[in-house]
This record gives sequence, C-alpha cells and structure tokens, in this order.
Amino acid sequence: MNWRVIALGALLMAGCGKQEEVYQPVFSTRGVDAPREYIVGIHPLHNPTRLLEVYGPVVDRLNAAIPQAHFRLEASRNYEEFEKKLYGRRFDFAMPNPYQTVRSLKYGYHVFGKMGDDDLFRGIILVRKDSGIRNVADLKGKKVSYPAPTALAATLMPQYYLHTHGLDVNRDIENLYVGSQDSSMMNVLRGHVAAGATWVVPWNNFQRENPEQAAQLEVKWQTESLPNNGWVVREDVPSTLAAKVSKVLIDLRRTPEGRAILKKMGISRFDYASEETYRPVRQYLRVFSETVRQIEH
Repeated sequence: MNWRVIALGALLMAGCGKQEEVYQPVFSTRGVDAPREYIVGIHPLHNPTRLLEVYGPVVDRLNAAIPQAHFRLEASRNYEEFEKKLYGRRFDFAMPNPYQTVRSLKYGYHVFGKMGDDDLFRGIILVRKDSGIRNVADLKGKKVSYPAPTALAATLMPQYYLHTHGLDVNRDIENLYVGSQDSSMMNVLRGHVAAGATWVVPWNNFQRENPEQAAQLEVKWQTESLPNNGWVVREDVPSTLAAKVSKVLIDLRRTPEGRAILKKMGISRFDYASEETYRPVRQYLRVFSETVRQIEH
C-alpha cells in the first residue's frame, strides 16, 4: 500500500472523536502472469450434478496438460439455458449436440472435434413392456415424451421416424418436452406417457445403473444414425490453443486413465472433425424442417 495512503489514514483517525472502521483494500491473489480462464460448456446430456461428475475429469485433464490456460466447466440446467449461452458466445469451448453444432457456426464458432462412435448417435423410442403398444399407429391419441424440442437424437430423429411411419406428430399425438433424457425415460416407466424418446448413451447408462427399472422397458423403435456430438471453439480463441485442446481429447483413448474417463461418458474416443463432418446433419435438418415441423437451422 502507498505510504501516503497509510499516513492519511492515520491522520484521519487521530482527528476523529470516536473509532471508525477503516476500509482495507483487498488485492487479487492472481498475478499478472496467471493463465487466462476459458469456459467449457457441455450440452445437457445429464442433470448438472451428473454432468460435472462425468465431464469434470476431462477439464481436469485439460488443465493438467495445458498449464498456460485455465479451463472451467460450466453446466446448464436445460437445453434452453445452454443454447442461450452458446448463441450468446459465452463459451470459449463447447460440446453441443449436432443440431446446436451446426447452428453455432452462425455465432462465430468453428468445429474442431467430435465424439466418436457415431453408431451410438441414434434416437430410440421406449415403451413399457406391459403397454400393449405394438405399432406406431398405436400411439395415436397418446402422449410421447422427449427431453427438449432441439434435442437431435432424442427428439428430432424420433419425430422424423414417427412421421415416416405414418404418424402426424403435430396432430396425432401429444408431445411433451420434459427437460432431460432421464426425465423422458422416467415418464415412460411411471406410465405418464405411452412412449418416450431418448438416445443410446443415456439408455445404456440407465440400464447399467437401474437394471430393475430398465427391465420394465423396451426399445420399441430406433432411428438411423448421424455424426455424434461436436466440439466447437469460438473464433477469437487462439488456434494454437484449440489444437492443444483437440490433441488432449484425442489422446484420452491412449491411456488407461483416459479410457476410464471415456467409458464413464459411454464412448470409446473423441475424433477430429470439421464443418464438413456435419454436412449430413445440415441436410437432415433441412428435410425435417420441410416435412415435420419448422426449426431454425
């Protein structure tokens, strides 16, 4: 603290009739050379607590491997909140679903990677084994649950499947957007809906963690697959840093510790990717918007 400030404080206290609390400045403990913080956003594959548990180790690995930067994982309560942050350019790095990946390009993001195992990125429609649902037509007049209007594998792809199998999803059924993958599955289990949509990875996790409950459900229909969730970086982030992040993600498969992190996510690897990787997604969204319901893409 400057000596003049100290002297002035002493004079003021001496001239007062009663003792007054003196303001004490608080200085930052971060030095001028402290690494810049970068916010990492993951779309709501899980509730925030579970998401931090599953993806926190990835961010820990980034911080250990790239000490010149500091990465902080930020969860979102739901798809709406995540998309508001993504399209508002809050995230430096993000792992959106493929629909959000394509849209993020309009807001100054670039694709640099993706989840592997594209065969897992397909929608599934669950029913209770005792539901009596046999054909798509049996859903007419009934409720169907989904995580969110913009979930690609768990909403758009199942709705397109129902559309191509003779159901008008805008008139023949009541669509309920219930906020998360887990909630969509639980709505089926509890009999609140006739069917519920999700995608393969959450369903696999549910079967592993809740075998008795999962045994009451069955996958009645499943869709074709598309490229898996993307990794994007905001355009003002140094390309050298994005390359380092990409390498850390790709290299997870090369060590036992990294493979354990990937297993918790339900995948075997991350892959390199570019905007061109998501051309099939752009085509799919265009067809969906023209035939099922209008969406921004």
